[in-house]
Amino acid sequence: MKHGGALRNLCTIGIMLEIGSLRLPSRCVLAPLSGISDLPFRMMNRAHGCEFAFLEMISARALAYQNSSTMEILSSIPEDRPLGAQLLGNDPEVLLRALDVLGDYKFDLLDFNAACPVKKVTGKGEGADLLRHPEKLKKLLTALTSHSPAPVTVKIRSGWDENSLNAKDIALCARDAGVAALFIHGRTRMQGYSGRVDYNIIRQVKEVIDIPVIASGDALSPQLIRKMFEETGCDGVAIARGALGNPWVFSETAEFLKSGMIPPRPTVEEVLHVMTEHLISCVDFYGEAAGTMIFRKFFTWYTRGLPCIKRLRDEAFRAITLLQMTDLIRKVGNAGEV
Repeated sequence: MKHGGALRNLCTIGIMLEIGSLRLPSRCVLAPLSGISDLPFRMMNRAHGCEFAFLEMISARALAYQNSSTMEILSSIPEDRPLGAQLLGNDPEVLLRALDVLGDYKFDLLDFNAACPVKKVTGKGEGADLLRHPEKLKKLLTALTSHSPAPVTVKIRSGWDENSLNAKDIALCARDAGVAALFIHGRTRMQGYSGRVDYNIIRQVKEVIDIPVIASGDALSPQLIRKMFEETGCDGVAIARGALGNPWVFSETAEFLKSGMIPPRPTVEEVLHVMTEHLISCVDFYGEAAGTMIFRKFFTWYTRGLPCIKRLRDEAFRAITLLQMTDLIRKVGNAGEV
């Protein structure tokens, strides 16, 4: 069954995404990306239509002990709002200690991660491993919903593997724990980020709970994001890999959902301008050496699809100064059209 009616309402009425007390003018949000979703990255996406963003995923234990690198993840500015934080953990007492630390930052949304498929996370009984322990997950969520001043959400997957597709049961468990919305990635833990997204199970989850469902998985383009809305009837879509080197995905998707037309892709000059802005933001935030090195991966993402770019990418991963990286961005203009 296609949910075209839900999509038409989205296009013609412009219904906001409502999560508890939070009102968002866009149904597309920027997902938390470990090692990526820092302040410069978030602000680049906000400049191109992103209305809501998450910090990187945060270990509740590291936050409870106020680890210096973890505390740096919390860095923000007034323009970086509304903003969500996502916690990872499996101990209710530690989660509440982490919540106390977060209290000084007044985030707009608190998400709990029960979806991360990485082995070093699931091996500790965190992330997607909690899908195998619904009652424990419910206990953790209840602790958060009982103490968080901000709306609490949870991110899950379709299940641990193809033989345990329990997303509907987990969703009901989460709803009963008092969460304000549910994020679901349409793949199992064993799939990781490969294989096909299961639109059907996302739709089933949407049909059994009466709280907003925000779907994710292969939200790589306006067309695929529209497909997610149509196939699942979801209330919102979380964009992750689709925003890497592509902050335009937010404005392009908004226009596509509104008019059915996708704006022309940015010109090489526009890409170079955004790359330069992003690089300078990284250097301002981290310092020249660290900022330049952090930007290396973004250089690769921004230049996807360009012909004859391999040599410049190789040089970018050796760049250690702002001048070196700026010079490489300038050379991108000679590599072809985006």
